[in-house]
Amino acid sequence: MPKMKTNRSAAKRFKVTAGGKLRRKHAFHSHLLVHKSPKRKRRLAGVDFVDESEARRMRRLIPYL
Repeated sequence: MPKMKTNRSAAKRFKVTAGGKLRRKHAFHSHLLVHKSPKRKRRLAGVDFVDESEARRMRRLIPYL
């Protein structure tokens, strides 16, 4: 059987933690930040985890990470 291909765009966006969860960044925190409140920017700054309902689909895109 041939190997599965890793989706390169997904591989750059997600990291797998030691516990197997998928880590991701928040959207809307890269530009146009002037009109966003400091509270909103702080909340968007940290990392978040992919919900388990979505994680199954994401793991199919990045089988070897």
